[in-house]
Amino acid sequence: MKNTLIVLLGAALAVVLGLYAFMWLGMYDMGADSPHWKMTVSMLTMMRERSIEKHAANITVPGDLDDPKLILKGAGQYAAMCTGCHLAPGITDSEIRPGLYPQPPDLGQVRVDPREAFWVIKHGIKMSAMPAWGFSHDDAAIWSMVAFLQKLPGMTPAEYQAIVAKAPPDEDMGPMDSGAMMQSHAHADRAAHAHDH
Repeated sequence: MKNTLIVLLGAALAVVLGLYAFMWLGMYDMGADSPHWKMTVSMLTMMRERSIEKHAANITVPGDLDDPKLILKGAGQYAAMCTGCHLAPGITDSEIRPGLYPQPPDLGQVRVDPREAFWVIKHGIKMSAMPAWGFSHDDAAIWSMVAFLQKLPGMTPAEYQAIVAKAPPDEDMGPMDSGAMMQSHAHADRAAHAHDH
């Protein structure tokens, strides 16, 4: 029994040392244009989903997510900060999106749990392009984005353009972010124009 335990411990140590050597030697391709192995994708997906579920479980969702003013503010935030990665009605691609791995979800096509959306927007996701917006935006601003996300799926390009055009300016944005919002407005304008013809 003792010899079996020693053999098992030795095998486990060899595996750990082998994995460490594999990583230290730089043999794993970290390039975003080289997909993970299927096993790696499965493990990372499970870890990400379970982590988000666990950390978001005790978040209390405000009762005013249907407030039109909150949704309108969230539309401006989304247009300024999110369309480059997560797209929008009538915006089917961006300059940055093809190079992102993993691909961010198209939030115009999926419904997200409000608690999980809040947690992800606030805290970001490691080893992805999803930033932690909680460093630059307070909880109220983040909840406005969550409120907008509840309305986004199924929105037409014309509806998206209209709500973005009416959205108040984001007081937290600096000059670069303001430019991003103007670019998103331009995207929305082109999308609505294409949709009308």
